[in-house]
Formats: sequence, C-alpha cells, structure tokens
Amino acid sequence: MKYAYSKGKLIFCAGGTSTSFTTFVGVIFPAWMPETQAITGVKENTSNQKCDVCHSGSEIDFTYQMERASGNSIPVLSYYNGQTDYVGGSSVATASTAGIAALVWAKNPSWTRDQVLNKMRQSSIYYPTKNADYGYGNINVLQAVQ
Repeated sequence: MKYAYSKGKLIFCAGGTSTSFTTFVGVIFPAWMPETQAITGVKENTSNQKCDVCHSGSEIDFTYQMERASGNSIPVLSYYNGQTDYVGGSSVATASTAGIAALVWAKNPSWTRDQVLNKMRQSSIYYPTKNADYGYGNINVLQAVQ
C-alpha cells in the first residue's frame, strides 16, 4: 500500500462486511491505513445508516448505497442460474466508489490523486465536514464528473 501510494496511486479499501454479530469490530485492515480510502455501504436514501453487515468508523472516507431501507433486501445486481442474486456490503460499495473515481480521473486526466479526491469530497453530502463514522458520505456522481 505504501509503495503504490508513493507512486501517486489512489487506493480504495472495503471498510468491512461481517455478520450482524461482528459489525462492532470497526474498520478493518487495510482500510484503516492512512494511504487508503475506506468505503462502506449504507441503506438507501441515507448517508449515515450503515447496511446491516457493514462496518463504520472514523476511518471511513465515503459511503455508497448498498441496501434497501425497508429490510435486508439488497438491490438485485446479478443473476445466477436464472435466479436473482443479492450482492452488497462494503466490498461492492468500494468497487462502485472506485468506478466514480475512474470517471472523475478520466474527465480530468492531468489531475493528481489529491485533486481527484478533493473533487469527490466536494461532491459528497457531508462536505466540508467529515462525519465521525461515515466520512464524507455518498458522492453525487453527476456533480463529481462535471
């Protein structure tokens, strides 16, 4: 992580996804490292209600909507053997957030890692104040790429 960071790379890590019995653990390694951006999943229409199996904590930088507010039904994102399959949690939230960063960087290819991160922060719900458990919250993608 330290080597990639020293080369200007932008590193996103999942804050952690566990059973409801172990979500108290907090943000897991390597997401708590200062060289990474820690991401967690939240329920729809919120930026501060973690999904049932997601971790939160002061190390979280951004959130991404991963679970419906009306229960444990995570949005259907894929199919397996003709059946809907539910996927979600901080890992999927992390991949989605990395995709947002890729869009911002593609729109501004001469930018540095810090410029991309600043644009993402400025396009987030809690900017300029970081939430104690959910970082800058959900990113407004349209605002981030404009």
